[in-house]
Amino acid sequence: MNLFPGFESIRIQTSGATINGVKGGSGPPLLLMHGWPQSHAEWHRIAPRLAREFTVVATDLRGYGDSSKPEDGTNHAGYSKRAMAHDQVEVMEQLGFERYAVVGHDRGGRVAHRMALDHAERITRLAVLDIVPTLEVYSTVNKALATAYYHWFFLIQPAPLPERLIGNDVEFFLRGIWRRHIPKDISEAVFQQYLRCMSAPGTLHAMCEDYRAAAGIDLEHDTADRGRKLECPLLVLWGRMGAMHTLYDVLATWQPRASDVRGKGLNCAHWIPEEVPDELYGELQAFLG
Repeated sequence: MNLFPGFESIRIQTSGATINGVKGGSGPPLLLMHGWPQSHAEWHRIAPRLAREFTVVATDLRGYGDSSKPEDGTNHAGYSKRAMAHDQVEVMEQLGFERYAVVGHDRGGRVAHRMALDHAERITRLAVLDIVPTLEVYSTVNKALATAYYHWFFLIQPAPLPERLIGNDVEFFLRGIWRRHIPKDISEAVFQQYLRCMSAPGTLHAMCEDYRAAAGIDLEHDTADRGRKLECPLLVLWGRMGAMHTLYDVLATWQPRASDVRGKGLNCAHWIPEEVPDELYGELQAFLG
């Protein structure tokens, strides 16, 4: 099944990982980064439309999809958002793009946030989908958050506990996550893509390392940068039927972190690119155009 008609497959060796993805369209460059437990396939309903106006690059983060699974590193540094962002900067550089817009959903949004801090000179505009800053999450833990985002605390448990428990029946775990969205929002064909990638050797461990890094080294980096503002315009979108909307004033969490910030809730839950691609496209077109 070709999810990205007219796009070419890319596989780029960076200094830290081999990054898989697709590239298509023409116009100003735009990087799309996916969330957990997905891959670049999550953009299949919107990337072809964006490619009419932009050169779209959609990648698998290191450890996810068909990208490589590097070593953990000290204090899980191999999966810090800093390392994951650096991969993506190198990908865009090798494709010939020095400055570009970035859209990140979920984990991809956290990588994008770090990218805009560490590589401000490269990012023209940034959109983050259905997240609040990582430091905000760990600073405001309560029963409601721990219930809705239980996986944040499950996946950070020492290896190999979560890896073995999930690995015992990956399909059961994934279908449980998306029980209300298959096949309405996530087609069976796309689900099988996610299942294939998550079942591949090393992927479960890499995903856990992503979360372990978020609870450790990423917090160190974020705390050090607590007073810094993003230099580029920031668009914040979230699902009005999702946990973020219930738990936070999402826009307010970002306002101290950027000089130019705007945003709104969309008519969906968490899986924005697949639930409401038309609504998302309209918001991105207006912001990026």
